[in-house]
Amino acid sequence: MTATTSGPTRPFRFGIVAPFLSDQPTWREQVRRIADHGYSTVLMPDFPQLQPSPAVALAVAATVADVRVGTWVYAAPLRPPWLTAWEAHSLTVLTQGRFEMGIGAGRPGIEDELRDRGLPVPSPGQRLDLVRETVAALRELDGEQGHTPVAMAVMGAKARALAADIADTVTFAMTPDEPRTAVEQRVREFHTSRDVELSMHIPVVGNIVSPFMAPPDTDTAALRAADSFAYLPPAPSAAADELRRRRDETGVSYFVFGANVADTFAPLVAELAGR
Repeated sequence: MTATTSGPTRPFRFGIVAPFLSDQPTWREQVRRIADHGYSTVLMPDFPQLQPSPAVALAVAATVADVRVGTWVYAAPLRPPWLTAWEAHSLTVLTQGRFEMGIGAGRPGIEDELRDRGLPVPSPGQRLDLVRETVAALRELDGEQGHTPVAMAVMGAKARALAADIADTVTFAMTPDEPRTAVEQRVREFHTSRDVELSMHIPVVGNIVSPFMAPPDTDTAALRAADSFAYLPPAPSAAADELRRRRDETGVSYFVFGANVADTFAPLVAELAGR
């Protein structure tokens, strides 16, 4: 069965990855602007010691502005499943239902990070098991009356199959230089009988590379020439046309950008999200 997403008719939604990179007043003002511009979610990456803990930062962000908050994304191998689930459920309670748990099996190279921290290095299959266990623990904590939305980052076939069973939003991870056709095929091959929102992150806009979303030395010209899904043109009008094209061709309707383009794309959000 194919995904029961509403395809081109599903409304656009936009999120911003807003890591804490400066002083607190500047970051808090950034969160306010993101909400005022009409973005759906303020998101935090999961890079230990390079920025504050996602759960703590998101709890603060939710008090700064009336906006949804989420992880983009928890790396499952960094914590026991029960701990991630406890954090996620706690955020749902404290934000009064405005939290979305993004989770994945771990970014490329996370094996070295796990070794450096003295943590076990699970196999790819075991990492997916950790994702499944985390979501199961979260559902138990939420109980029958609650439901924390889960966004799962996927690449391989096994991850896509798991997401089809447990995720509310499926985001199709990619390397910046991956051919557009390969990512498009991955989206088209996603099958579920459930109503699932489809998503992708866009780390490069024009010559701007967003921190924690792509390597800083990413060849932006090569991405533009390859018509990469990781790239958007910098002009809001051209970007809006490209996002309409992606929704029409793939059904993806939730797009995530970096905070360094949030102000520039405010007109795009106003146009596409109906603000």
